[in-house]
Amino acid sequence: MLKLHILLTLLFLPLFSSAQNITIAPENIIQGDPVMITIDRAVKRVTFDNTNVSTFTYNKKTSGLIPISLTKKPGDYIFKIELKDGRMMEKTITVKERKEIEAPLGIPEKLGGNTTASQNNLVSTLSKENASLENIKTDSKALWSKAFKFPLKEQIITDPYGYNRKTGEYTITHKGTDFRAKEGTKVMAMNAGVVRSARIFSIYGNTIVVDHGLGLQTFYMHLSKINVKVGDTVRAWQIIGLSGQTGYAESPHLHTTVRINGISIDPMRFMEFFK
Repeated sequence: MLKLHILLTLLFLPLFSSAQNITIAPENIIQGDPVMITIDRAVKRVTFDNTNVSTFTYNKKTSGLIPISLTKKPGDYIFKIELKDGRMMEKTITVKERKEIEAPLGIPEKLGGNTTASQNNLVSTLSKENASLENIKTDSKALWSKAFKFPLKEQIITDPYGYNRKTGEYTITHKGTDFRAKEGTKVMAMNAGVVRSARIFSIYGNTIVVDHGLGLQTFYMHLSKINVKVGDTVRAWQIIGLSGQTGYAESPHLHTTVRINGISIDPMRFMEFFK
């Protein structure tokens, strides 16, 4: 009789489980935001907008990170979660439009100054550098388990994420956060990972890319010195370089980019997950 009771219980489990066990942050989502979904259940599969979401364990719960592109159309999107017991869960989020902000930004003399030729060369070179930083290898598992930390001891923002820089006839979107950092300030890895790129670029200057696994990567740009090499395993908050003003930079600072599955999202919103 006991076996029969268990069998009947399994047969009549509800097809859909309550979404009360799903937490999504942030509450108000705009274009360019990262989204973290946390599920207090054993999970088999998660999709967002019909795309698979990689999951990992954080704070003893199943979590996933989703990038909302700056060009993502505002509207409602659905998370679908398949539990290991076969039941399904759904959660709808609303992506709102990001207010567009534009500000002028000239070209430093070391890159040719504010001439038409310099503008054309800047955009052409930037396109090539972006192409070389696309599809950087990422590990199939999460390489971190502790909270992310800022790459500098002091966080003073000089340029925020997501605004448009007007450079002559061109508009270049700033897809990272700039922090004030005098020349030679120690720059730390935001979490454990593997160095996938450590080289100099004409526009981005001395740049380090750390892969944290599952498509999550952090970028550190305009450095005066690089202390690591490709393939190095780094610890959380290990010193990986020194700040500077190499490349397209008019004064010393640290440009930090956070990418999820190749999409650059707002680093400050990302860090709110780990307060």
